[in-house]
Amino acid sequence: MGRRRRGIMSEQFKMEIAKELGFYDKVKTEGWGAITTSDAGNLVKRAIQIAEEALAKQHTT
Repeated sequence: MGRRRRGIMSEQFKMEIAKELGFYDKVKTEGWGAITTSDAGNLVKRAIQIAEEALAKQHTT
């Protein structure tokens, strides 16, 4: 069996995004394995968007 990769995003950051996207309660009660593939994709998309916004701010200051 392969090794599990260590996550790049912190657990707190993922939880904040889950709250924003509306599936935090499911994660809290059932764990990350309970979210849909679509929810997981949306979480990644939002994390990328936040990172891009942070980089844009760095380059404009």
